[in-house]
Amino acid sequence: MADKNVSILRKRDYRYYLIRVISFLVLVIVADKITGSILNYLYRGQKSGWDYETKYSIENAKADVLIFGASRAQQQYIPLLIEDSLHMTCYNVGRDGTPFFYHYAVLQGVLKRYTPKIIILDCEYGVLKNSSSSYDRLSCLLPLYKDHPEIRPVVELRSPFEKYKLLSRTYPYNSLIFKIAAGNLESSKAKNETIKGYLKLTRSLNEPIKTIDYTFDKYELDSLKVKMLQSFIDDCKQRNIKLFLICSPYYINSIGTDHSLEIVKEKAKENYLDYLDYSKNQYFERSPQLFDDTVHVNFTGAKIFSAIVAGDIKKKIDQGK
Repeated sequence: MADKNVSILRKRDYRYYLIRVISFLVLVIVADKITGSILNYLYRGQKSGWDYETKYSIENAKADVLIFGASRAQQQYIPLLIEDSLHMTCYNVGRDGTPFFYHYAVLQGVLKRYTPKIIILDCEYGVLKNSSSSYDRLSCLLPLYKDHPEIRPVVELRSPFEKYKLLSRTYPYNSLIFKIAAGNLESSKAKNETIKGYLKLTRSLNEPIKTIDYTFDKYELDSLKVKMLQSFIDDCKQRNIKLFLICSPYYINSIGTDHSLEIVKEKAKENYLDYLDYSKNQYFERSPQLFDDTVHVNFTGAKIFSAIVAGDIKKKIDQGK
């Protein structure tokens, strides 16, 4: 009889602990959903900042001309000047510190909504380099994962477990909480405000140019980035988008050619695309006052460069008529 009573008590204990565990899990899930919903609301309420620009690029930008790339795209191409020359609307969807994977994800979001007439893809030194940080930096796309199935294959490159982590509503915002808070503050708007995606730089260099030899710098390429570059090209071809691959100016006296840019140039040739290389433009190499640092032109330099790019693109378009 005693053994029977002990067995009954044990069953009751198991049920009690099972109920507690289930109750705890339910509370965690509910808390995750509520917190995630609040963070999503705040994320979508941003009026400035890089996350706002990412969301706008994927969900709202609808210009005739789009400019893709990392910081050298965002801070060197002025859409208003390109609009004046080409007589087309223009928007800069570049974002500082983003890898090529990001550019391809934004393209997928854009093409789901409409077809631009012209795309400028700014290709910097090392754009195809193998780097683990390239995958980590896709975190800025996590908040858009749920609503945009077209970018999911790119986001899931972060890790084999990414799609399971994203079952959590709060996970997409783990590294963005402070940015989201800043993006909702009026005080940060002026600091981070862009002009059609262009971010103005105002410093001016005053130093001699440095020489860098790329002749034997054959770093490891990321084969996935190389494949994605071809996919970027193919997607533009299928939609009859005029694609320009461009390397903008550097304040560097470079010897040889960067390994990534060698591949970009080959891809342009294979696919009959225009590759415009301004990386060794002598006018800019002699003008440190046009640079904010060695790899970014300032506002004055951006005005000159944007006018040059727009003029060269216009010539190419006119020649093709």
